[in-house]
Amino acid sequence: MPATTAETLSLVTRTVSVAPLVLLSVADHYGRTAKGTRKRVVGVLLGQNDGRSVRVSNSFAVPFEEDDKDPSVWFLDHNFVESMSDMFKKINAREKLVGWYHSGPKLRAADLEINELFKRYTPNPLLVIVDVQPKEVGVPTDAYFAIEEIKDDGTTTSKTFVHTPSIIEAEEAEEIGVEHLLRDIRDVAVGTLSTRITSQLQSLQGLHLRLRDIGQYLQKVLDHELPINHAILGHLQDIFNLLPNLSTPKSNQSTNGAEQGSAVTVENSDLARAMSTKTNDQLMAIYLSSLIRAITAFHDLIDNKIQNRQQQEEGGPKNEEEDAAKQPNGTANGEQ
Repeated sequence: MPATTAETLSLVTRTVSVAPLVLLSVADHYGRTAKGTRKRVVGVLLGQNDGRSVRVSNSFAVPFEEDDKDPSVWFLDHNFVESMSDMFKKINAREKLVGWYHSGPKLRAADLEINELFKRYTPNPLLVIVDVQPKEVGVPTDAYFAIEEIKDDGTTTSKTFVHTPSIIEAEEAEEIGVEHLLRDIRDVAVGTLSTRITSQLQSLQGLHLRLRDIGQYLQKVLDHELPINHAILGHLQDIFNLLPNLSTPKSNQSTNGAEQGSAVTVENSDLARAMSTKTNDQLMAIYLSSLIRAITAFHDLIDNKIQNRQQQEEGGPKNEEEDAAKQPNGTANGEQ
């Protein structure tokens, strides 16, 4: 049965959190069985799924083989999955089978068939691809749910994966252990400036990769290799709307004769002027905000000074009355 729009949105907005223990288990599984080869490893994910979020807290490896030449030929020991699931239920009854994982690093042709196998144990299994050899700094996991996509041209539906955001979230005990390890390996000589520059460089590298992926996707759509997805195009349009307005009035200069060679220079100057105008507008907004904060703080300072002066004036007569009340007693004691 095809998934409705509401069901698809619920899957896309569902939060997936993966425990660091799962990443360590997958990396160990890959290092023991498939390191140095082009093979991938497959395993089962355990945790909780309440319909709004999925918490992956544990995992175990599963015997898996597939043909390198024919991706449709593969073997997964489902008897092993059932026996191991029963054993884990005896250890922790709250951890249930929520999906499966493989070391990717990308989706494979047989993933939909493997996902159908895991529907025996959970209605909507979660697929988490763990990149055991990441080439960029960031979250090494990609989470997917399988849906039946309704095409715009009215043809038959097809099964596909929809991506959902995932994060790495540790329990309190795991956070303490990770912080203890980082404290031992942290380089104290590294300053704040170098850390900020490294973070910005990694962000720019990640942005470059994402822009390259977007360009490749749009090119495949133009080449009719991928169908048009209006949801993705809508998100891209929202991103383009956030870009600065670089449109400038056309220059009155003519480009006839000898001035044709300077057309590029005029265009570059218009672009620079547009960027300068946009930047100045942003800086003006920042300046006004800072000015308002300064004026507000100045008024608060004046109010505090006025209140302190009033308190001092009110406390002055009281102190004089107390001194006057104590003065006769002191005189009488002195005379005696």
